[in-house]
Amino acid sequence: MEDTLGRNINYLRVSVTDLCNLRCQYCMPEEGIAKKHHGEILSLEEIFQVVKTAADLGIHKVRITGGEPLVRKGILELIENIANLQKIKDLAMTTNGILLRQYASDLKAAGLKRVNISLDTLREERYKNITRGGKFKAVWEGIEAARKAGLCPIKINVVLIGDFNDDEIEDFAKLTLEESMEVRFIELMPIGQAAAWAKNRFISNHTAKERIKGLIPVYDGDRSSPAKYYQLPGGKGKIGFINPISNHFCKHCNRIRLTADGRLKPCLHWDQEMDVKAALRAGVEDLGEIIQKTILAKPLQHTLNRSDHAPVERDMYRIGG
Repeated sequence: MEDTLGRNINYLRVSVTDLCNLRCQYCMPEEGIAKKHHGEILSLEEIFQVVKTAADLGIHKVRITGGEPLVRKGILELIENIANLQKIKDLAMTTNGILLRQYASDLKAAGLKRVNISLDTLREERYKNITRGGKFKAVWEGIEAARKAGLCPIKINVVLIGDFNDDEIEDFAKLTLEESMEVRFIELMPIGQAAAWAKNRFISNHTAKERIKGLIPVYDGDRSSPAKYYQLPGGKGKIGFINPISNHFCKHCNRIRLTADGRLKPCLHWDQEMDVKAALRAGVEDLGEIIQKTILAKPLQHTLNRSDHAPVERDMYRIGG
């Protein structure tokens, strides 16, 4: 289905929980968050109903997110049900990787095609610091398990943070020399906990590109992809740069989002939401109408790079990564 600007909206990002087993400093408060009552979040059956209806309207790409999606009980069953929808052609997940060693094979068997793994440092102590206690070894073992299970191509999402990991840009890039993975550098966005961080620690991807010598542009044919890709000479993998601040990709945005508490968002950086949970529980028959309204409400672009921009009220973990 097209929005009012002629963009083909075929991608739904589904947050299944706002809970996480890490406490990343730019994402979650140190004390964590209060667990919502069961009735405050969508059931897996309700999530599936939204996805199925969206698929009938032209959505063919779904990404499962959180919080950390692998802490949601019943996640494998949901993956299998979505994978069995014939109209869904691409089913992926964004995860912090901590539980991947345990789940990788089962996720593949359930029908998941690939994973994106959030990883901001390759150094054990730094990882422990930024995540407030996370174990880097567990993530790396999860990456290995995902590779063996065939959840490929594996994409490593690296949020660039000044005075934290900007001295590791070259190290991350070198991962693509011997491995057919994709390393993607993402500019720090002013959302929730990260709003203050972005003011003081923002690094543009222009700076990151200057640190990596010999980059060769690669075009994958997908205009809706937020990443611009490159390769190192002789490299097996790719290096991507996602620039939501310095060079936004709103013109070709093809996505809407479903939050764990049942709100459809036409844009990550706008507070506008549609209450699909209330509609589901009120027995509204035409769920598709609400999805259509969400698509038609997509704005031209975000206002992150405007001086009068106000960060969205929700933290990223409450929206979905």
